[in-house]
Amino acid sequence: MNSKPPSGRCLKQNILLAVNNLPPMPQVMHKARDIIQNPISGLKDIGDLIESDQALAMKTLRLANSAYYSRMGKVSSVQEAAVVLGLRVLGELITVAFMSKALCSSLKGYDLPAESLWRHSLAVAVGSRIIANKKYPALANEAFSAGLIHDVGKLILDRYILQRKEEFLEFLAGGEQVFLVAEKEILGFDHAEIASEVCKRWNFPKSISVAVKYHHHPSLLRGNKLAYIVHVADEIAILSGMDIEGITFEIDDKSIQKIGIQNNEIELIVDEVMKSVNQITGLIEDGT
Repeated sequence: MNSKPPSGRCLKQNILLAVNNLPPMPQVMHKARDIIQNPISGLKDIGDLIESDQALAMKTLRLANSAYYSRMGKVSSVQEAAVVLGLRVLGELITVAFMSKALCSSLKGYDLPAESLWRHSLAVAVGSRIIANKKYPALANEAFSAGLIHDVGKLILDRYILQRKEEFLEFLAGGEQVFLVAEKEILGFDHAEIASEVCKRWNFPKSISVAVKYHHHPSLLRGNKLAYIVHVADEIAILSGMDIEGITFEIDDKSIQKIGIQNNEIELIVDEVMKSVNQITGLIEDGT
């Protein structure tokens, strides 16, 4: 006879333990972050770091030459890529390479096929960067990272949802509730809260972990621009055809007003997101 899965406080402890037991962020990402944050570091330092990992070096060159990242001419070496793209973009490329592996799994609890979560997350990251570049350029790098990791909590919650699949289906049967509410009601956490805990575990900046935690309800932060950016980018990803929630909804006009995006800009952003995601995923897949 199967034992009943844990619930209440015991379940919460198990979920948080699962976060704490995640493997640490790869050493190359830690080193890259140290280089980027060190004012005396140079482009050669991060170039040397990337060259120390052959697979990462190949992936970096492919991405550096993509239409999404390239500037002028053909980049033929990692050191040249460092000069062309700069420290922060190379740090972003390392994050993309790492997260592509983490987010490509199929999630049976959420009924998500392999790569669905990855494509959605990349779409939100790209959309967040586009919005930030238009309205708050200083937030562009943080916006991309927050968008990329905003749904990583689903990797943790998936097994617990699968254990309670019938309970979730019953809760959602009437069509009046969304999965986010079901998570909170049945598990005691939603995926955004868990994603925020993952950010802390992997030493992402506090600004990113906070924005990720509130990306579904940015108004609770009273003006946190990064959370509003990710919120709108999440909805733009759905308009781009990369919906993993199983529902459709209109973009919140209040969120649009908060970050100053005009309605006539949405369609252009959707087109750019779709094009960029296809370019980046194609390059990532070719290098796996």
